[in-house]
Amino acid sequence: MPVSQSDGTRWDAPARRARILEILDTQDFVGVKDLSEEFGLTEMSVRRDLTAMVNEGLITRVRGGAAKPTPTVSSPQYAQAASRNLHAKRLIAARAVELLDPGLSVFFYSGSTVARVAASLPKDLHSTLTVVTNSLPVIEEVSTWQDPHLVAVGGTYLPSYMTFVGPQAVHAVEEMNTAVAVIGCDGLSSDGGLTTPHQLVAEIGATIARQAARTIVVADSTKIGKRGFTQIAPISAVNVLVTDSDADEKELARLQEAGIEIVVA
Repeated sequence: MPVSQSDGTRWDAPARRARILEILDTQDFVGVKDLSEEFGLTEMSVRRDLTAMVNEGLITRVRGGAAKPTPTVSSPQYAQAASRNLHAKRLIAARAVELLDPGLSVFFYSGSTVARVAASLPKDLHSTLTVVTNSLPVIEEVSTWQDPHLVAVGGTYLPSYMTFVGPQAVHAVEEMNTAVAVIGCDGLSSDGGLTTPHQLVAEIGATIARQAARTIVVADSTKIGKRGFTQIAPISAVNVLVTDSDADEKELARLQEAGIEIVVA
């Protein structure tokens, strides 16, 4: 169970991780022992939080605690994306998990917002969901759950997106049908549909959208109304958009007119 903060609110996992990032905004290092005392958790529980945050590219683990993320050669683009608009992504993830019911099969696409949704899932869903994903951060997050049902999609690893793509990944996805797909994007507009900068990322995203009965897009306000390089899917493929309150109201109205359910976090 989440423990209480001094103001009576609850230290759930998203709140703890947001607090860790707040601390690292003002100092270079935070210790496991200090976090354990602040959250009222065991040091082992704190280390699990830190491991999940490392997997999202949000922090760097160092001896005794955590430090600000250091971009690596393998995934600087992902680390930069994960560090942008953190507050909005936290709110979006919290609303998105409310749309996922026990017993569903869910495809989690690549991207830092999608990974945050997976990290925000409550424990009572961990053993009931079938999670299918080509995202390495999601794989690493779900693998820490107790008794997860995880289907990891392999293929050619794309370091900048921390995801698996290519013919092998696409073929694997074509063999599966899921109830829901949770998809992120670089842009979503009424005229351009769902877009991303990378063609191979778009290819597997398109396959995921086709194989899912319902597609939920999670995208912060900076993505709304933006038309990216390569289309993942037309606007007709999107069922629900979860975004934040700064999204352009006119564009949201156009998306709603196109038949998309709009959820504002």
